Amino acid sequence: MQVVVIAPVDEYLSYKEKYPIVRHFSLRMLDRDSTNPLKDLLLLLELIRRYKKIKPDIILHFTNKPNIYGGIAAGFTGIRSIATVTGLGYAFINPGFVSRIMTWLFKISGRFHRKFIFENQEDRNIFIAKGICTLNQSVAVKGCGVDTRYFSPRVHTKQDSKIIFTFIGRLLYDKGIREFVKAASIIKSKFPDVQFWVVGELDDNNPSTVDRDDLVSWIEKGIVFYHGFLKDVRDIITQSDCIVLPSYREGLPRVNIEAMSMAKPVITTDTAGCRETVDDGVNGFLVPAQDENALAAAIEKMLSLSPEARMEMGKNGREKVMEVFADDIIAKDILEVVKSIEKCEKSR
Repeated sequence: MQVVVIAPVDEYLSYKEKYPIVRHFSLRMLDRDSTNPLKDLLLLLELIRRYKKIKPDIILHFTNKPNIYGGIAAGFTGIRSIATVTGLGYAFINPGFVSRIMTWLFKISGRFHRKFIFENQEDRNIFIAKGICTLNQSVAVKGCGVDTRYFSPRVHTKQDSKIIFTFIGRLLYDKGIREFVKAASIIKSKFPDVQFWVVGELDDNNPSTVDRDDLVSWIEKGIVFYHGFLKDVRDIITQSDCIVLPSYREGLPRVNIEAMSMAKPVITTDTAGCRETVDDGVNGFLVPAQDENALAAAIEKMLSLSPEARMEMGKNGREKVMEVFADDIIAKDILEVVKSIEKCEKSR
């Protein structure tokens, strides 16, 4: 068996150091945030050329544009295809012209995918309800998995008694960053020594990106400490007492899984994807989305726990990851999907 990757050449090409046997083919026309139909047409043509040249037995597509145009390209070239829906994204979940176009394109590409793999059951139900895929054509797995050896608990000796709550993610309002800041302001009025950290980058191509003036204001007022974008967040997670992700919706939030794998409690929203990571009161707390008061109450509840109780929550999260979200478990689940397609083809 040979594995081939078709993707843009960027900093993530470093995976080749760990997996030198994997062949990598450059993808030049993929622009995740572009709405230019000419660029999308060029992407479709590039994928068709690549598929004709490589002649794979089966293709696993990831994220919206590869799922759409890769599926159509697979249909043109007669290659079996799987769509992996890692999250619905701003354009899909917000009603409007772009959402209608994406639904229409997914319906076209859905004819060519043998299977749709979702990271949570609710996204799967939405696609079924929209007529993009059928129940038998789809399956839900628990995200893309996490390397539990890389994201493992670390011993951290605190220099002081300050408690740190950290938001890690793209700086988008849809990620709940505004509610995080408002909750931080509420908490700091009662507990001035509690610290709130933010790690992540601005995404200028996303309509939900945080306004730069807002970010500067939050920093200048001392509500949050901004660490910028960090490729490796393990040191930040180690120093944090709790990771907070008040997102409005996720496929399955990787940052929550990484934090849990490092034995940290998590506060997140009771929404699609997020709620699958946290058992309320066991390895963290669930709160309603877009509710800074409920978020502040959950943070205060976390503050009221003893260090030992927070450590126990973190331990419970680590155990949940080892049982459900470890990358080898998820890899086996996806491999079973691939095998089921092969079995189906042979039985015909």
